[in-house]
Amino acid sequence: MRILVIGESCKDIYQYGDSVRLCPEAPVPVFKCCDRKTENPGMAMNVWRNIVSISDVKTDILTNKNWESITKTRCVDNRTNYVIVRIDSGEDKYMHCKVKEIDYERYDVIIISDYNKGFLTEEDIEYVSNNHPTTFLDTKKILGDWCKNIKYIKINEFEYERTKHKLTSELIEKMIITLGPKGAQHKGAIFSVPKVEIKDTSGAGDTFIAALAATYAKTKDIYESIKQANAHATRVVQKKGVSVA
Repeated sequence: MRILVIGESCKDIYQYGDSVRLCPEAPVPVFKCCDRKTENPGMAMNVWRNIVSISDVKTDILTNKNWESITKTRCVDNRTNYVIVRIDSGEDKYMHCKVKEIDYERYDVIIISDYNKGFLTEEDIEYVSNNHPTTFLDTKKILGDWCKNIKYIKINEFEYERTKHKLTSELIEKMIITLGPKGAQHKGAIFSVPKVEIKDTSGAGDTFIAALAATYAKTKDIYESIKQANAHATRVVQKKGVSVA
């Protein structure tokens, strides 16, 4: 059994510090860095490492090779855990994925983790779904007819509202909508989660689709897969920074 993750990646950096006063020159916080700093693979790489963390299913990743030079740096206040500012670097460096070179017969499940940075086009995603019957999609693109052959589409509430004018009944049947602290929804059924203290939601969507696809690869039961995805996502939001389940 084998899973392939396709999507663009970056490096997530969390710089922690203190912010106790406003700048006298402008109405912005003064952020004083401390020694605590974390660096993790982000975006599609975070999906991949979540699967490796929670499952024994062999997992490959197809991503941009220069991902470490593309950074998202969050300056985080120690006391409140609020992100004071996020600094993105290297946004113009994403490469283009060569989906026609993939050996699709090697994989039982394919996850497309598309952050809409140019690594994958709509035509690329359509090509993948036309060549593999069990493809999971998590995308920042507006949905359309190009994803009609996707097996399941993971989407959050904001993304759903943004794209619902393009949805057909066929696409809605494929959708798993994450609802934050309310859980997830699929075909009208609500999958609730326990109430917990949320410290950071960064990367929770990556954890959700990783657990969803990894469980489905073994069970072929989408309802059990959603329950497992909820459970793992609930664990990571109780941690600071981008975490794995």
